[in-house]
Amino acid sequence: MNLPKDPEIPPQINIVPLIDVVFSLLTFFILSSLFLSSPEGLPVNLPKATASQPTQTTNRVTITIDSKGQVSLDRQPTTVEALPAQLTALAATRQDLIAVINSDETVDFGLAVAVMDRVRQVKGVKLAVATRRPQ
Repeated sequence: MNLPKDPEIPPQINIVPLIDVVFSLLTFFILSSLFLSSPEGLPVNLPKATASQPTQTTNRVTITIDSKGQVSLDRQPTTVEALPAQLTALAATRQDLIAVINSDETVDFGLAVAVMDRVRQVKGVKLAVATRRPQ
């Protein structure tokens, strides 16, 4: 019997197409998760500002003042007087806490200033005001 003298080629697995598929799936899930995020605050008509800048999303609480003057902290109704105690409790568990104020554009300026004053009383909490860009 005559056997061929060719050396046997060891079997190989080409993983380059597998890597391409994995990166495609990863890209799909990252992009789709960006569109699933929802705003934390209640829906209000924000005032317009041309110099507005986005803030970081980590360690953020949202204080909403609706058109009726109702104050909410992360969608939970609260009062202006209770804000410092609630923010102090949140600041104890989170570092670099940012309080974003979503105030309706029809809200009395005095109420918005009172809320800002209460937020500024809490040590370790930074203050930001939410606005929208004009179209």
